[in-house]
Amino acid sequence: LVGAGLLMQSLLKVRTASPGFNTRGVQDTAIDLVSAGYTPARAQTFQDALLERVRNLPGVESAAFAKMTPLSYVSSATAPIVVDGYQPPPEESPTVEYNEVGEDYFVTMGIPLVAGREFTRADDEKTALAAVVNETMAQRYWQGRNPLGERLQLKGRWMQVVGVAKDSKYSSVRENATPFFFVPLRQNSLRGSVLNIRTPLAPQTMATAIAREVHALDSNLAPYEVITMQEQLDRSTSAQMVAVTLVGILSALALVLAAIGLYGVMSYAVSQSTRELGLRMALGAGTSNLLCLVLSRGLALTGAGLLLGAATALLLTRLLGNLLYKVSPRDPLAFGTAFAVMGVVSLAASFLPAWRATRTDPAQVLRG
Repeated sequence: LVGAGLLMQSLLKVRTASPGFNTRGVQDTAIDLVSAGYTPARAQTFQDALLERVRNLPGVESAAFAKMTPLSYVSSATAPIVVDGYQPPPEESPTVEYNEVGEDYFVTMGIPLVAGREFTRADDEKTALAAVVNETMAQRYWQGRNPLGERLQLKGRWMQVVGVAKDSKYSSVRENATPFFFVPLRQNSLRGSVLNIRTPLAPQTMATAIAREVHALDSNLAPYEVITMQEQLDRSTSAQMVAVTLVGILSALALVLAAIGLYGVMSYAVSQSTRELGLRMALGAGTSNLLCLVLSRGLALTGAGLLLGAATALLLTRLLGNLLYKVSPRDPLAFGTAFAVMGVVSLAASFLPAWRATRTDPAQVLRG
């Protein structure tokens, strides 16, 4: 029960946590140009044409291509970097995740820029290489200095920092703030296939419109499903949802078995105490007295079980540490709720045997 409570709290906090960008109204779809045999030049021409068509659709506020979508099953690219002027410690080899994005990506995704600018169409293979770093990367590698205009090297190519983006989540909502940077899609040979769109329209409406525009450019292509960023966020927590469901089912079964076991123990105890209960009634004990007596014995058993269960839970919940998000393995709410539920169930399981005890006929017991 404690484990189920901890995982449930963690899941609720994950699903209500801010990913660092505005998910409302953002949808995305994918178009696989690589499998369709598109060369980089042909892919760029197709993307430019499709982007122009999508941006002109009624209800579309902005749109941008990117290599990957935050919180998706596709991991960000990771590569070693060299930061001009930064001398890493001997044991450190700077390796940072990055994403290739098109113009208007930051405004489309709702990722604020805290300094500098985002990429434009002019950031292509004919211009100086550019990069936008996040706040954590700026702080770690430039340590209080203004990173704008500074250089970093990726795959042997030097690029200049033109902007600083607010920290956001990239692989998981549960991740800690981590260095991350962005490079222009137009300055890289690999073309992105994810189209991000900011619109208040329903995903079904956008799916129909995008499929129409894609077919108008190439009848052999078909976009993947259109999903919202909120759906993407929910999918990223699906594993934790499964864990909560499984632990919840096991907790419910354990609770039922505990109730059945306590009922059996109390029923047996009452049957063995029939003579004692009859004597108490013969000596003037009332129904409420017998009821309280039997219930107190049941609750005493429950109390002992709760103490043992609490000690065990304190040890075992440490194993859930890596699965929890902003919830302590010793969270008092989870422990308190579990104890309260067990107390109520135990009281209910003890009540029927206790009530039967009050129906004892003292005369019949004494004659026996």
